[in-house]
Amino acid sequence: MATGNGSFVTEFILMGLTDQPDLQLPLFFLFLGMYVITVLGNLGLITLIGLISHLHTPMYFFLFNLSFINLCYSSVFTPKMLMNFISKKNIISYKGCVTQLYFFLFLVISEGYVLTSMAYDRYVAICNSLLYNTAMPPKTCFNLIFGSYLLAFSGAMAHTACMLKLTFCDANTINHYFCDLPPLLQLSCTSIYVNELVVFVVAGINIILPSFTIFVSYGFILSSILCINSTEGRSKAFSTCSSHIITVSLFLGSSVFMYLKASSAGSMGEGKISSVFYTNVVPMMNPLIYSFRNKDVKLSLRKTLSRKKF
Repeated sequence: MATGNGSFVTEFILMGLTDQPDLQLPLFFLFLGMYVITVLGNLGLITLIGLISHLHTPMYFFLFNLSFINLCYSSVFTPKMLMNFISKKNIISYKGCVTQLYFFLFLVISEGYVLTSMAYDRYVAICNSLLYNTAMPPKTCFNLIFGSYLLAFSGAMAHTACMLKLTFCDANTINHYFCDLPPLLQLSCTSIYVNELVVFVVAGINIILPSFTIFVSYGFILSSILCINSTEGRSKAFSTCSSHIITVSLFLGSSVFMYLKASSAGSMGEGKISSVFYTNVVPMMNPLIYSFRNKDVKLSLRKTLSRKKF
């Protein structure tokens, strides 16, 4: 029965979002609808940015990566979550659980740093607009994205490597709808001190560093906007940042609630609700926010659709 990594467990049982039978089918259709909107919205933005030449700018390069992350992000666990709503026994293999955990961590950390890169881009665009093309050449944009993925890879590997060292004896029921760190740590029959330390350090860095950078960037942005004399100029500057501010608030707010609070069994119910928010709602909302609140995207979409009609 051993898996070769010190664990006696070869599979886990996912408790899911709720254990009430009457809610399983309605929740299946609800999350299926959300997943379809997420896939179509993010895939649409990726396609639009790739096809329209005047959207080949740093801002939309970062948005392209954000949409790609959201598309992959929701696909890591939503298909399994949907299957669990209509299955009698929600089983995931040990290897499948660890793989799901790794890609979830990699993508969620990547998103945090991509949002940070977007904040820096807005800071340069508003505070140093005359030097924007010089300060944000393609090489700099590529380096920012590469750095985001590299930091995400390092953080996800640190968590996953520590998780592989744990031993799971008899308990194999995960009080969640996917393999997340807090519920998995509760099942270990060996010491989780090192894991908790890694969670505190790595999760702390990957939340505090992006948050601090974003807040500082928007501090300078706000200062610059307030110095603009015309009301129209201030309104235009605010509108270029509004979509990003909403996205950051949704993402960081739910992440902080989940990972900087005590991961006790009693708080796991609240953790599930928070997880639904940043694993299902945020990836669905991002393309909608950037589509409806962005004039360039709406204009490009209209032009693309009008060409297809003729």
